[in-house]
Amino acid sequence: MQEIIEGLIRFQREVFPQQSALFKRLSTAQSPSTLFVTCSDSRVVPELLTQTEPGSLFVIRNAGNIVPSYGPEPGGVSATVEYAVKVLNVTDIVICGHSNCGAMTAISTCTNLEHMPAVQSWLRHADAAKAINASRHYCSDAERLAALVQDNVIAQLGNIRTHPSVAVGLVNKTLRLHGWIFNIESGEMLALDGQTGKFLPLAENPEIYAV
Repeated sequence: MQEIIEGLIRFQREVFPQQSALFKRLSTAQSPSTLFVTCSDSRVVPELLTQTEPGSLFVIRNAGNIVPSYGPEPGGVSATVEYAVKVLNVTDIVICGHSNCGAMTAISTCTNLEHMPAVQSWLRHADAAKAINASRHYCSDAERLAALVQDNVIAQLGNIRTHPSVAVGLVNKTLRLHGWIFNIESGEMLALDGQTGKFLPLAENPEIYAV
């Protein structure tokens, strides 16, 4: 904790003065262009990966970068999606998974989560990905997990399309969806090509998107 406090003090003394104009502008309003949905994993830092300044990304983080399908009792994720689309008018939504994801590992290995009922319930929102993943043959556990990370990103893109605000944005062509996967070891970002259904290196295919 002391390291975090010391970092905050350095920010206040060294970083903030250099960006005071930016924070003054942000103090009264925000206008991010992108809603970025990713995992709570400490190794995945959206602003670092995208090299963006404060105010550029509207971020949702949770275990497994999950977006529950829209339902009669919307939760915090649903409310955040709706606010991002209807109030902030974001033009793009990114759902970003990552390698070695703990949530996906638990699903892939059929880990008993009865001692963590909240986690167990939350990961049911990835049941579609789990079922698809289980229907295939894999040469190794690592290959199975990597495929599940991809399957889950695709499943969550399907889930977010059930949200009314997102559905309207897609129909009106004011919104695009992106499915990304970050490789922690290599730093590579893969992106889902909606035309082929394949994940391709984003650096080599910067124009592709999922929907």
